Amino acid sequence: MSDEMMMIPVSRLSSMVTNYNGYDAGFASSSGFSVGQPNHEEGPHPLPEILSNTSEGRLMQLPTAANFGNNDDDEDNSVNDEGANQQSTKRPKPYHRHTQHQIQELEAFFKECPHPTDKQRKELGRRLGLEPLQIKFWFQNKRTQVKTHNEREENENLRAEAQMLRAENARLRQELGDFTCRHCNGPLTIGEVPFDVNEARMEYARLKAELDRVSSITAKYLGEPPFATFNVCSPPATPGAGSQHFGAPTSAGQSAADNVGEAYGSGGETPRSMNCPGGEAHKSVVTELAAAAMEELLEMARMKEPLWVPSIDGTTTLLDQDEYFRLFSRGFSPKPQGYKTEASRETEIVIINHLHLVETLMNVSHWAAMFSSIVSRAVTVDVVSTGHQAGSYDGALLLIYAEFQVPTPHVPTRYCYFIRYCKNLLEGTWAVVDVSLDHVNLVGWCRKRPSGCIIKEVPNGYTKVTWVEHVEIEDNEVHSNIYKPLIDSCIVFGAKRWVATLDRQCERMACTMATNIPTSDNLAIASPQSRKSILKLAERMVISFCSGVSSSTVAHEWTVLSGTGSDDVRIMIRKSVDDPGRPSGLVLSASTSFWLPTQPKRVFDFLRSEHSRSEWDILSNSGTVTEMAHIANGRETGNCVSLLRVNSADWNQSNMLILQESSTDPTASFVIYAPVDIVAMNGIMGGGDPDYVGLLPSGFAILPDGALAGSLLTISFQILVDSVPTARLSVGSVATVNELIHCTAERIKASLSDVLGTYGFQ
Repeated sequence: MSDEMMMIPVSRLSSMVTNYNGYDAGFASSSGFSVGQPNHEEGPHPLPEILSNTSEGRLMQLPTAANFGNNDDDEDNSVNDEGANQQSTKRPKPYHRHTQHQIQELEAFFKECPHPTDKQRKELGRRLGLEPLQIKFWFQNKRTQVKTHNEREENENLRAEAQMLRAENARLRQELGDFTCRHCNGPLTIGEVPFDVNEARMEYARLKAELDRVSSITAKYLGEPPFATFNVCSPPATPGAGSQHFGAPTSAGQSAADNVGEAYGSGGETPRSMNCPGGEAHKSVVTELAAAAMEELLEMARMKEPLWVPSIDGTTTLLDQDEYFRLFSRGFSPKPQGYKTEASRETEIVIINHLHLVETLMNVSHWAAMFSSIVSRAVTVDVVSTGHQAGSYDGALLLIYAEFQVPTPHVPTRYCYFIRYCKNLLEGTWAVVDVSLDHVNLVGWCRKRPSGCIIKEVPNGYTKVTWVEHVEIEDNEVHSNIYKPLIDSCIVFGAKRWVATLDRQCERMACTMATNIPTSDNLAIASPQSRKSILKLAERMVISFCSGVSSSTVAHEWTVLSGTGSDDVRIMIRKSVDDPGRPSGLVLSASTSFWLPTQPKRVFDFLRSEHSRSEWDILSNSGTVTEMAHIANGRETGNCVSLLRVNSADWNQSNMLILQESSTDPTASFVIYAPVDIVAMNGIMGGGDPDYVGLLPSGFAILPDGALAGSLLTISFQILVDSVPTARLSVGSVATVNELIHCTAERIKASLSDVLGTYGFQ
């Protein structure tokens, strides 16, 4: 067996995928599978019941191009001319890849001592079975990598500052353009402009000089100015009329988001002290805005009818707009023309310590991880205030950039700048409020009016949460009519979804720490260390899936392909390099969404069950799927993480393990899976680091349709099409993936035919 990462041979897939009527296709939607790097460490395996049925303990190997078609021997391909036979037979020195254990030990030592002495290198080499020269070269390469990473972060910070200055310039330019002469209606000269506008012009000149300075510094590292094409004397463009293709950046909001994506990189926090135009005066204005927003949030959370009224279906509580503007007519600018309002409120009691929840909301990276199905990316742009005292978030004030997503290519990502303010109201009671900064938010972006939650401690480790979500967004953002009722119902971006996601995630965290595992459940994983490692791996799998299915291409470095031959399938590509959590190479993501006249719960139960998997999963090849172990992570039966094995007649797939997480709540359901090899999974069960297991997740997102009793189903695959990141994507590979995703959709529709036969397909 080869130790190298196996990739799905999309070039061979087309001959194995037939339309669903034949049901004899030999490959599947699971073609998005990719195995993790094998762990060559010796030692006992924590999963003997899995290994006992494997053939001679072989590692799982996915089929490659070499396994299909005519498996000719090497001698058939080694016929060379006479001159080639006379060439030197000296073979190059074989390439030795470090094991996961060696890499983890080297990484740990590097954190403590990046410049080891000769004695330390010899001792480390003796312990890891490596030569001192290998240790020396590894540390040299690692130091170079860290230096490059630090320089990249510095570049990102400079770009972020340039973006802030760009937004401020655009605002000032727009304000200056509003002044005209009262006599001739012509533009005012400097002498005729009021004193405060003269100050604005002077400030504008200063900001332009500052922008030039930051651009020159950034160009020193990047070789070119970061915003060379931006004309600082021009106001921002008017948003376009909407995209004709999934995720296509045609609006001004999307274009600005592209620049923000360059400024902030691939994610993570970049907190620093606030360096905004206006200095302390600007901080004072932001602080006053946060205080006013907090006051409004507390009032809105306390009030009932007529401000808040039940929705038509009774599933949530909506805001009465007329009553709102009657009560809250001061403080915030009016709704922009062409925008619509989405406002809702929800209350729930969740199993989490109230201080832990406050900490999660104020740590932006933790907040984005908890709400990964909603928050595509979040970055702390500025820290206005760290709080009134050390060790407490009371009075903390942050400026945040975030992207909000729906798990489908049909709904564009929402981009937003806002401040987040935290306040300790009473003993055991906190409030966290978000509100947009009008002078920072760009045209076409999502605009937050005071939104947030009231957090109150209740007995037995529970917390009562009252969530208010109040945003304004362009009215023409949805690309597909099947999602418009869901958006208009204020569910998909509303308070109900935020609270439902919070409730499910809190249950998941509680299950991670649970010790009272029922002894009657033979498949339950009881070891706390194993449960924690597997749940961490599953969490990373879910986040990666959501990144590949939404329309946000900025946050995750995806490139949308046009002209792929299918209008209903969105195909993107990404080059994966030096990421231990993903296999290196050219990765393709294919997604599509469609309506089913079937209730979401039934669709969810059908897709998550191992007993019905062979009905839609072509990779199972009509074989049986067995659940080997599981971890319950919620009160709902379907909320669990499972280890599955496919018992297929194909020997290449006989050792396959599938890691699957299924989760459901009233607003959304997910079935997400990815293959892992047995050795890697045994290492995780033994306490290994799950961050070094390569995953390419595939799966399903199921949403209610917002109007009828049907479902909106999204299918998404991530496929490694070539192990070389610089490889070119062939037209045949794209056509094969299109055929594959349509075949899977037709199988699902056919399996639910007792309902679909009555209503027909859409």
